[in-house]
Amino acid sequence: MRIALLQINPTAGDLSGNSSLIVRGVRAAQSQGAELVVTPELALMGYLPRDLLMSKGFVQRSCRMLIGIAEELRDAPALLVGVATPNPAEMGRPLFNSAVLLKDGAVGGAFHKTLLPTYDVFDEDRYFEPAQGLQILEWNGRRLGISICEDVWNDRDFWQRRRYHEDPVEALAQAGVDAILNLSASPFTAGKQPMREEMLGHMARRHRIPLAYVNQVGGNDDLIFDGRSCAFDAEGRMFARARGFEEDILMLDLPAGTGVIAQDDFEPEAEIWNALVLGVRDYVRKTRFRQVLLGLSGGVDSALTAAIAADAVGPENVLGVMMPSIYSSPGSVGDSVELARSLGIRTIALPIADIMETYGAVLKGAFQGLPQDVTEENIQSRIRGNLLMALSNKYGSMLLTTGNKSEMSVGYCTLYGDMNGGLAVIADLPKMMVYRVSRWRNRRGAVIPESILTKAPSAELRPDQTDQDSLPPYELLDEILERHVEQCQSAEEIVAQGFDEATVRKVLRLVRIAEFKRKQSAPVLKVTSRAFGTGWRMPIVRQE
Repeated sequence: MRIALLQINPTAGDLSGNSSLIVRGVRAAQSQGAELVVTPELALMGYLPRDLLMSKGFVQRSCRMLIGIAEELRDAPALLVGVATPNPAEMGRPLFNSAVLLKDGAVGGAFHKTLLPTYDVFDEDRYFEPAQGLQILEWNGRRLGISICEDVWNDRDFWQRRRYHEDPVEALAQAGVDAILNLSASPFTAGKQPMREEMLGHMARRHRIPLAYVNQVGGNDDLIFDGRSCAFDAEGRMFARARGFEEDILMLDLPAGTGVIAQDDFEPEAEIWNALVLGVRDYVRKTRFRQVLLGLSGGVDSALTAAIAADAVGPENVLGVMMPSIYSSPGSVGDSVELARSLGIRTIALPIADIMETYGAVLKGAFQGLPQDVTEENIQSRIRGNLLMALSNKYGSMLLTTGNKSEMSVGYCTLYGDMNGGLAVIADLPKMMVYRVSRWRNRRGAVIPESILTKAPSAELRPDQTDQDSLPPYELLDEILERHVEQCQSAEEIVAQGFDEATVRKVLRLVRIAEFKRKQSAPVLKVTSRAFGTGWRMPIVRQE
């Protein structure tokens, strides 16, 4: 039985474009001798469709599109396609998250998702009714258990604490299925794929059943999908894996356990680089931009963002904007010029000293008798933000914001200034990871000047300023933030691990009071287990 796992890059809401992707993929699989083709979860709609699912018209169009796909593929192999289907019952959620069989020109049976996640970026209980009963496809004398994404993430022997009371895969195994097929749209986080493979292999081995997993690839909003579809035999041995971070068709013989394992790189820095390049490329492309711009400060954050952008959309489509002030060091300007030369991107210089003087003159009376403070620093950042937005509007280019996760966590960023932009590229990378990824990139061809990587981090908003004037050393800050933001540890728990109590409480207070800024940030590309995006649901007004 030759099965093709169709690892495609759909766009949320693009029914016509996604339909074309599916049809082309099925035809390509047909030429390779596929008997059954399987798409990722909700492939026709693009994951995550979010509140598009609340539109009856959108769902109705997708149902009509299914009919059209079936008719177009009348002479093709059978297709199991991910799509939302209406719930005909008078009670419950209006839709099912389904896999629908298209065969011989007709729309056949639908198989529904049982476990509906509501954690992190997911909120499927908002839209879908869970499946009731076994989801089994009778296929050419074989019984194939159909599961969808979360359905395979509840094995009682693999997880110390399960989220759900039932295990759909265990139920299918007890029913005597010959194999498990899983349609997924599983977002990327660094280090997740080895854990996926361990979990899926354990499941196949435990139940003595072959298992195939097909995952979406590409970026939709803040989420990145890494693909890496794979298959396991009844011994739990992985015998096939698709490429990471690109479209692919994974051909396999599930009963025989034969297929090809694509080479991959699970080094965290490599994974993060590949994910962010894909995330930027797809966000720019799917929002129908062609070019991007960003401010070049001479620091490591803007340097890494520029390098990612150059790989994502091509250096000819990247504009670096230098906006030196009276506090900008000659080295920072020179480093920006050298970076742009190495990357092959265009640059423009817009000095802001005269604009700063004008602001000072206008505000002189209103500020009389008041000492200089962070207000004047923020004005500089907002001058730069206004200039960048003006260029973005005039050129029709997307502005990329360059702040990192450490800064975003503690509010070391300026609303309507350096936070301006349509996409926050590295806002899920702690500062020390920014350095690690930058050095990883340089090992594959030096593009970021060494002077950028060795200078003390500084916003250069006042004379001789460094970030550590206001913040703990980034090595320490990142350790505290990782425990608090990603592991949800309290101040008491962090202090109990040996951290200075005053420092911990200062950092956690900064995290708390910066919430209003994060609510107004550009979409953050997610690469860690807990990003400041759709999965972060903290109130602005709170006391701790």
